[in-house]
Amino acid sequence: MDHLELSARSRLMAKVRHRDTKPELILRSALHRLGYRYRVNQRRLPGSPDLVFAGRRAVIFVHGCFWHDHSGCKFATKPKSQVEFWSEKFRANKERDQRNYAALKADGWKTLVVWECSLKGVNLSKTIEQTEEWLIRPTTYRELP
Repeated sequence: MDHLELSARSRLMAKVRHRDTKPELILRSALHRLGYRYRVNQRRLPGSPDLVFAGRRAVIFVHGCFWHDHSGCKFATKPKSQVEFWSEKFRANKERDQRNYAALKADGWKTLVVWECSLKGVNLSKTIEQTEEWLIRPTTYRELP
């Protein structure tokens, strides 16, 4: 059971950042050091991708494991209170993500999804390396890890 009242939990969750999150900043900083230049959160594109490489027609989304319900990930915990609400929220997030990927593909954009967990600890250097490989020869859609 949640130790916070519903209104307090709602205020707390509303403070969660939607952009410039720690995982985004880690990836952006690493790619910038490697010489890559990009735009951030381009609202004109479906889903407002976190990083946009217009010349390459490539975008990167940095997904939080909790909010995007990363299956099989230890960071994608399920809240024990308001189970129906959260199940619906996660389902809707996944559906929205799929619609955005499809719209980007239809418009000729290539999409990479980098999961928050792949930017932690020992995974970080491998993820940066794989991201750079993808940027050199972007595929239509790929997820890391």
